[in-house]
Amino acid sequence: MPTQEIFYHVSGRIATITLNRPDKLNAWTRTMEAEVRQALQEAGADDDVRIIVLTGAGRGFCAGADMSLLQSVAERGTHPLPDSTTNGGGSAGDGPGADFQRQYSYFPAIPKPIIAAVNGPAVGLGLVIAMFCDLRFASEEARFGTAFARRGLIAEYGLAWLLPKVIGHANALDLLLSARMIGAQEALRMGLVNQVFPQDKFVDGVHAYASELADKVSPRSLRVIKRQVYDAMFQTLGQALDTATLEMRASLQCEDFKEGVAYFLEKRAPVFTGR
Repeated sequence: MPTQEIFYHVSGRIATITLNRPDKLNAWTRTMEAEVRQALQEAGADDDVRIIVLTGAGRGFCAGADMSLLQSVAERGTHPLPDSTTNGGGSAGDGPGADFQRQYSYFPAIPKPIIAAVNGPAVGLGLVIAMFCDLRFASEEARFGTAFARRGLIAEYGLAWLLPKVIGHANALDLLLSARMIGAQEALRMGLVNQVFPQDKFVDGVHAYASELADKVSPRSLRVIKRQVYDAMFQTLGQALDTATLEMRASLQCEDFKEGVAYFLEKRAPVFTGR
C-alpha cells in the first residue's frame, strides 16, 4: 500500500506498522490517522498475517497530535481529527460492537492481536493509540504521559473509560489529573505495559513474542479470545459464561482443535490454519 507517513511491512506472519515522522517524534496527523487505519484493516484481512506490531521510527513512539493541528484548533476553534463511526475491522455484525467501531476505539475490532512496541515517548494522543492496542511492550527509553490537563484539555477518545480498566482507578486519575510523565519501569509497575526490554534488545524481544504467537498459537483461538475479552467488558458474568459455552462448542468442531491435539501427541511443531 502506498503511504506517506507510515511504513507497512509483512514478514513471518507479522505485520509491522511504523509511524514515520521521526523528526517530529511521530506526531499524529490526519494523514497518519488514515494510513494507520488502512494498514490495520489490510492486516486484519490478510490471511498471511497473524500478529500486528505498531511502533515508531526513530526515538519516539508518538508525541501526540501535531502541534500545527493544535495551534489551528486554538485559533479557529475546530476539532482537528473529526470522529468517524465507520467500522475498522469487519461488518457490524461480526465485530465487538458499535462502541469498538469508532475513532481509535476500532483497534479492538481488528480480529488479530495488536502489539504496541513503545520505543520512546507515547504522549497525549500517542498514549491513546498505545492504550487501544491489545498489548504494550516498552523499551527502557519509553516515556508515557497524558498531557491533556496541561493543554487545557480533557481525557480524550475514551481514555477515561479505558485507562482505569487497565491500571486501576487511582493510577488512572494520577496520570490524567497530573499529566506527569512516567518512565517505563513505573509504567510496568502500574500495569500500563506488559514488559520492558533493554533498548538494545527491544526489537528482538518484541519480535520474539510476536513470533511465538504467530507460530505456536491457533489464529482462530487468537481471534475468538480477543473478541471474548472485549465483549466481556459489556457483559455480566452469566453472559460471558454463555458466550464461552457457545464458543467452546464451536472450537471442538474446528480444524485447529484437531491440530492442537495432534501436534501435542505427535511431539512436533503445530501447523494451525485458523479454521
